[in-house]
Amino acid sequence: MSSVPLVLSIPPSMQLTDEQFFELCEINSDLYLERNLKTGEILIMTPVGGETGNRNFSLIVQLGIWVKQDQTGIGFDSSTGFRITGASKDPMSPDAAWVQLERWNTLTPEQKRKFPPICPDFVVELRSPSDTLKSLQEKMEEWVHLGVQLGWLIDRIGRKVYIYHHDGSQECLENPQTLSGNPLLPNFELDMREIW
Repeated sequence: MSSVPLVLSIPPSMQLTDEQFFELCEINSDLYLERNLKTGEILIMTPVGGETGNRNFSLIVQLGIWVKQDQTGIGFDSSTGFRITGASKDPMSPDAAWVQLERWNTLTPEQKRKFPPICPDFVVELRSPSDTLKSLQEKMEEWVHLGVQLGWLIDRIGRKVYIYHHDGSQECLENPQTLSGNPLLPNFELDMREIW
């Protein structure tokens, strides 16, 4: 059965500031909240199932091992929200992300502690049974528009990977066994056998 987010409508007179929304997320850390800046709605997302959570864990572990070895950037999991000017939602959260260290170090300690006001260089979205492919494709296109250099949309249902490049070009791979992050993430290869 598919699940959809619970939508909480907020009247214009009660719109939350960035600081208030951050506090709301912190005191409700067991919930995954997104704020739609255009409508003022807050989306309360449901947790993923065990299988999707396990595949996302494998993705994070593989990326994390590479990040520790490479040391040119830092990685983030799906609980990280990025506050990006021009985004339709605030914060935006990919399933996995990576930011170049030199860019990350331009942020203040306070910016790093809250929703970082920076667009990741690399993002991954892993489709769960409750996601529509169209909505994830739109989200990936928005990520690229906001400044992502490389994005992977992994569709486990269709056994396809959609690759998004910073120049707007896209490609689709059918049932790949590995994905290469070159040249942005040198020598990073995601073993898809653990994801499928």
